Amino acid sequence: MDELTMKKHVTLVSALQIGFSTIGLIGAIIVFFVFTFANSFVLDDEIANAVLRFLSVSLPAAIGFVSVIGLIGGIGLLSYQEWARILMLIIAAIGCLNVPFGTIKGVYSIWVLMQDETIRLFKNF
Repeated sequence: MDELTMKKHVTLVSALQIGFSTIGLIGAIIVFFVFTFANSFVLDDEIANAVLRFLSVSLPAAIGFVSVIGLIGGIGLLSYQEWARILMLIIAAIGCLNVPFGTIKGVYSIWVLMQDETIRLFKNF
């Protein structure tokens, strides 16, 4: 493959990552509100209240953290930063655990970012 084709693939990987990360941030906000709403039904049960308070903070924080890291990596890919390529390889590998869409996106991202042409592209910038 030539350099122009790989630039298109890198741009697509970046767009996919930015899109999925944005959806992840929206999902984190929704999860926070759902658990907070659910917590209002168990105010008199001490254990359930504590568990839902913990989940309403920790789960959205984890989803939000991974989404922000993915968003930063996706933006870094657009400017062909070597650190972003490495970060996106890690995020893509972790994303493969998210069956089926994360697996498809992860395998495609790894394939694109491991091509010799892509590595040269990132070295030249």
